[in-house]
Amino acid sequence: MDKLTAGLIIYRQPQESILVRLAELGRRVKDGDEGDKTALVNGVLGEVNRLLDIATRYGFDGNLWHSYLAFLLATVEAPFTLVCEKRGSSAGSVQVFAENDMAIFKALWDYDFAPWEKALGVRCFSVLSNYRAVAKPAQIYNKSVSDKVRELTAAIDGAKDAAAMYKNVTDFYAKYGVGMLGLNKAFRVSPEIEETGNLLEPITTTGDIRLTDIVGYESQKARLAANTEAFVQGRKANNVLLYGDAGTGKSTSIKAILNEYYDQGLRMIEVYKHEFKYLQRIIARIKNRNYKFIIYMDDLSFEEFEIEYKYLKAVIEGGLEVKPDNILIYATSNRRHLIKERVDDRPDFIDPDLHQNDTVQEKLSLADRFGLSIGYFKPNQKEYFTIVEKLAARHPEITLSAEELRAGAVKWEMSHSGLSGRAAQQYINSLLSAGKTC
Repeated sequence: MDKLTAGLIIYRQPQESILVRLAELGRRVKDGDEGDKTALVNGVLGEVNRLLDIATRYGFDGNLWHSYLAFLLATVEAPFTLVCEKRGSSAGSVQVFAENDMAIFKALWDYDFAPWEKALGVRCFSVLSNYRAVAKPAQIYNKSVSDKVRELTAAIDGAKDAAAMYKNVTDFYAKYGVGMLGLNKAFRVSPEIEETGNLLEPITTTGDIRLTDIVGYESQKARLAANTEAFVQGRKANNVLLYGDAGTGKSTSIKAILNEYYDQGLRMIEVYKHEFKYLQRIIARIKNRNYKFIIYMDDLSFEEFEIEYKYLKAVIEGGLEVKPDNILIYATSNRRHLIKERVDDRPDFIDPDLHQNDTVQEKLSLADRFGLSIGYFKPNQKEYFTIVEKLAARHPEITLSAEELRAGAVKWEMSHSGLSGRAAQQYINSLLSAGKTC
């Protein structure tokens, strides 16, 4: 195995990778280096443990060795793989190196670990070749990556030679992309960015909410969807500000948009205002990728003493570097103008500021840089009842009469946050959790 891995060019692995460390252990086994057999066994079992850790994080089962190799092929970001992401397979000198690596991976795919097991007195590789994972909910593993790697694994299993394997892998890049940004749908700024330098980390559980799951707000959803559809299709689109009352579905609409358009190449990055200092680095990281990125800012607002909004203004429009065409900013806020306004901002207020109008315009200019502003406002009582009834209809176990349902909904909103879609959902949740469904 060590001679195989030493021949990799495009897919060369770092020294700490499982593949390289197993290859070194395999060399020692082959050379009969059994001076400390216990150390060799412990080394192999340590790498098996790392394989099991990957399997748990990504929900792999079946042949874990094959899943691991497919995972490597799917996640290596190199010039060749990034070009394939945009254009698919293309002829050129680099193709020779890629085909060389595929021949090596094909040999690794079919590698026989039986001599290792005989020499070391272990059977771990036999178990890994037919691994049965414990069933677990999608919330505790990265299902987005798992599904794609499983698909690639199945395709390679059916490849009769390295040429077929090369086609399977390059077709996969063209369909799904490569690396973290290709295989995941949503990201956040890494909390360890200063220590590790890792800029983004995947959000592995994003939910499956759809626009049709949001009751009401049809015109708002239609405008948001139309803008996003233009964006993913490569047409001009606007940055979007969703503003209005709390609990009306602003954040939920944006989460639904991600699910609606993910399979068309949409990705989303969640950024909070204290992370705005990383915006330029984020843009540099994603601007040349073959996806459309929405930078999502939830509950965006600024107090008068906060100056982060100035950096955001420059990123949206105004800096020397033009914002790339594959990036938009979607934000939600309870404030229409984002920045706190005071009574002394009114034009009839006598203020020592000689250029008071300039001060007001400075505060308003951030919101103006969102080309599309969509208002979400609290429903009236009739609309609130409609939301409650439609949500209840999704749960056949709720058999309360319309009158009982409405009476309970009124009591709920009076003791909670008032009329809103959020209050309606919370009321339905309370019925389900308490078993008060009939």
